[in-house]
Amino acid sequence: MTWNTIGHRLDDGILTITLDRPDHLNAFTPTMAGELERTFTEVNDNDDVRAIIVTGAGDKAFCAGMDLSAEGNVFGLDQSLTPTLADMTDLSSPDISRVRDTGGRVTLAIHACRKPVIAAINGAAVGIGATMTLAMDARLMSTSARFGLVFGRLGITPEAVSTWFLPRLVGVPRALDLLYSAEILDAEGAMAAGLATGVLEPGELLERARELADRWTLGRSPVSTALIRQMTYRHASLDEPQDAHRVESLAMFYTSLGDGSEGVSAFREKRSPEFTRQSSTMPPFYNEWTAPR
Repeated sequence: MTWNTIGHRLDDGILTITLDRPDHLNAFTPTMAGELERTFTEVNDNDDVRAIIVTGAGDKAFCAGMDLSAEGNVFGLDQSLTPTLADMTDLSSPDISRVRDTGGRVTLAIHACRKPVIAAINGAAVGIGATMTLAMDARLMSTSARFGLVFGRLGITPEAVSTWFLPRLVGVPRALDLLYSAEILDAEGAMAAGLATGVLEPGELLERARELADRWTLGRSPVSTALIRQMTYRHASLDEPQDAHRVESLAMFYTSLGDGSEGVSAFREKRSPEFTRQSSTMPPFYNEWTAPR
């Protein structure tokens, strides 16, 4: 496939995705949305990838938000439609493809990803450039980066499922303050707000992102890692601990028959484990559990 708005580089199990429209500050377009959604979906079946880093081309921007220079509805939506809440029941329906928020399609794909995802924010991250990172596992920012949830300034609402992700990261009061004020934060401000997980000099950003990816995934079972990621995100919003217990019981059962057996043997024999199970083949309950409702 030809990629028009993003680049891919796979090196030692780490896939680096580069938002690649530097002449437009890597501004987001419906085409970019489709390419990102496809990447985060297809990577689940690529056992050569153990972790993902997302960054921006050039030294000015990670992603400066939606490309507002496009003709017509800049968000890629069909203005002739009058959708209702009932129309949104089946998100897979082609009838609502021109209604669905394109940023949300991307963050839902990131949320469903079986590999750890790290944002290496190398410059301005505004609008969708900021909200897409909320679905990622870490947000490392360069000292020159900026982070802005600026929807209130444009008279629109937050997107990319950010009203679900943001309060889980920073709490409801701080999320409301960030959204109401629509302020653009520098890297230290984003760190203080609980949005950034590290602030680095520009030349160190990608190196540190790779170090974090290695720390999380080298010598780990891909199946265990995938289950840890999905259980942590999905169980945090459950009302009853018994619901988490049901899934954890199945996850423990199947991993104990797979890489868990090797892990226990390696521990007993005082050697490094050699895990063989791949996240392209998950335990039998996985698809039913993670299916959209």
